[in-house]
Amino acid sequence: MTLTQKNFRQKFFLLSLLVRRNIKNQYYRSVIGIIWTVLNPLLNMLVMAFVFSAIFGTTTDGLDYPIYILSGNILFNIVRSSTTSALPCLVQQREMLLKTRVPMKLFPAANVFSSVITFMFSMVALLIVMATRAIGGFYVFHWQIVLVLALLPALTIFSLGISFFLSAIYVFFRDIKHIYSVFLTLWTYLTPLFYSLTSIRNATAAKIVRLNPMYHLITLFRSMLTGSAQSPASYLISYLYAAVAFIGGIFFFRAIQDHIAAKL
Repeated sequence: MTLTQKNFRQKFFLLSLLVRRNIKNQYYRSVIGIIWTVLNPLLNMLVMAFVFSAIFGTTTDGLDYPIYILSGNILFNIVRSSTTSALPCLVQQREMLLKTRVPMKLFPAANVFSSVITFMFSMVALLIVMATRAIGGFYVFHWQIVLVLALLPALTIFSLGISFFLSAIYVFFRDIKHIYSVFLTLWTYLTPLFYSLTSIRNATAAKIVRLNPMYHLITLFRSMLTGSAQSPASYLISYLYAAVAFIGGIFFFRAIQDHIAAKL
């Protein structure tokens, strides 16, 4: 085994430990523990479907509304949860970073992969809803759902880029936590999670939504659920956004990495 391979295996092992720790801490002292990874999106879906179905109807963009809203939320939650938890991750691990030579990038990366694993459990909730609605005649399963495996890397890379940027800048500018909270609220409303793009009457607002990376990722995911054809361009746009976010985030992280320890 070469030195490079050994170094890679050590980093991978440490990353896996951090991911497992994050997931365990998320449900620490919870009575039903990891079951919440399935139950939480199910309960949220029931609440939002009850509230918004009367406004938007039972079908949105050709997709049963409970499935429409749950599919958008579980996808957006990867970015929302991973980036929010990545913000203070370097500061929270100050003692470890100062006393050991653990690569700093592993900490924001661990938060992203923890969210991706949580998404896998949320997919179980989505499949349960889809099966229930299919029995009621509201939905028909399509084989394209397996193509989510082709979309997930783009979402992971996109989340990594943002997480690298936020975790690094938080070390120097703690107020970013509050600014990002407001931005995240705005981002949520600019993403068609509980409404459709066709329901937007303002042309300028519709154009802004189309510039939103999460609009393309979620729209692509929903097209898989409806069995619609996905064009190569839709995948290209999704991965292009992911590449830009990742390259920008990792370059920024590396540019100030040497100064982070002094500020922790």
